[in-house]
Amino acid sequence: MATNDQVKQLAKAYLDANDDAFRTGLLQIGAAEAKKGHASAAREMKELADRIKGRPRGKILNLGLVDGLFQVSHPNTRLDELIVSDAVKDKLRRIVDEYRNRGKLAAYGYANRRRILLEGAPGTGKTMTASVIASELGMTLYIVQMDKLITKYMGETSVKLRQIFDAIQHNVGVYLFDEFDAIGADRGLDNEVGEMRRILNSFLQFIEADSSESIVIAATNNKQMLDRALFRRFDDVLHYSLPTAEEAGMIAESVIGGYDTKFFASDKLSERLARLCQAEIVGVCRDAIKDALLSGGPVTNEGVLALCDERLGIYGPSDTEKLAG
Repeated sequence: MATNDQVKQLAKAYLDANDDAFRTGLLQIGAAEAKKGHASAAREMKELADRIKGRPRGKILNLGLVDGLFQVSHPNTRLDELIVSDAVKDKLRRIVDEYRNRGKLAAYGYANRRRILLEGAPGTGKTMTASVIASELGMTLYIVQMDKLITKYMGETSVKLRQIFDAIQHNVGVYLFDEFDAIGADRGLDNEVGEMRRILNSFLQFIEADSSESIVIAATNNKQMLDRALFRRFDDVLHYSLPTAEEAGMIAESVIGGYDTKFFASDKLSERLARLCQAEIVGVCRDAIKDALLSGGPVTNEGVLALCDERLGIYGPSDTEKLAG
């Protein structure tokens, strides 16, 4: 066990961003463990110290000064609040578990999954997934502002992309490139201009060279538009679909249950809600709660059905199948 002085030394080194002092503290703890005959603990300290020694040195970037390229948040959304398929949840658990145990994987020469591609219809939970990963790992979420990234001036977007990857390297967090097809479109498409091809080439180079401990997430509504070279740069691809009737009912009960614990979604309501994407179901349920608050009555299946049909009417009377959002 580390002494109080050793713990204080590590804390001070961390606050001062002094890698050398932090590494020295780890080696001292390792040496003390070795003297006690704790070979395994000593070896782990040595491996951690070696990882710090080999880490690229650099300044801590002030993200607030990087041209407003990020929307920064500290989510508290848990995995059990995300209603997606079991396959997607299993992959998310694996991503979180690998990150938490990245040291153990690194000791055997393996890297944890940290470059993730999310694809699916709008409103199916992709952005919320980034919040969940950040929350589960206690990390800050940085959403790249695409309108600030892409400019009309030749070469400027690539410069900003470099700034983003500098931040990814030196400020550990979860970084989300939403609407990723804006920069990841297939270079073979006839309508792709030369500048956008150069931007994609820059992104491929940056993500290939990225050795940070940050998690990089790209989200797209149209996987078919993405350049094929992108897929091998990502460690995992998660596919998001519109909810089943059962999932739609669960979303309704989860949202409305916070206001009315007795609410239960009928089969009829669940099937009707399943024509909407997850984000629209949440919106309909919140509208139902507002109506109940103003009227002083309970939230009813009939009331939610009426609001659901009102939403479906936006897409036209001919839409009888699930909507893409």
